[in-house]
Amino acid sequence: MTLTIKHQENYSRGELLLRTIFGFFYIGIPHFFLLFFVGIWSAILQFISFWAILFTGRYPESFFEFQVGVMRWNIRVNARIWNLSDGYPAFGIHGTDDQTSLEVPYPESLSRGLAIVKLLFGAIYVGLPHGFILFFRLIWGAILSFIAFWVVLFTGKYPESWHTFNTNTIRWSTRVNIYLGFMNDKYPPFSGQPD
Repeated sequence: MTLTIKHQENYSRGELLLRTIFGFFYIGIPHFFLLFFVGIWSAILQFISFWAILFTGRYPESFFEFQVGVMRWNIRVNARIWNLSDGYPAFGIHGTDDQTSLEVPYPESLSRGLAIVKLLFGAIYVGLPHGFILFFRLIWGAILSFIAFWVVLFTGKYPESWHTFNTNTIRWSTRVNIYLGFMNDKYPPFSGQPD
């Protein structure tokens, strides 16, 4: 999996203020409203995919591409909500973005036994340890985002190490979701570093 959120040389102070004051209305409401319904369909496809893996050892390719498209959409929106990127996020699972990218290789085969293990015990052996660490990373990331707001407002620059930290948190979380979503069999590392 390859996830990137481009660090810009300069950030727009006007967009920063606009997102902070009105972002909930013009980004959050329309995108999250649509993502709610897309998420329902995504959950249905994930359920069907589990059974497909159980009987065939393969994730249906069109379902896989749909799930990756949903993840890309979420990343585009989150990059703006976290002020990691300027610009308005594109709608839809086929939307494109110069600031963010996500590539997830399609697995030719998946372990049927591991799919059952993930279903029964994934919350314990993946969700608990990763979730515990990600919880504290998200708190620290929120603090960095708050401070970065003021830095960008006065300098027009987002501190690169803070941008990297928040991007790595999103990357880590995405790896966990891909694993628990039966989309690969590689246990996610306890890191958000790029592959």
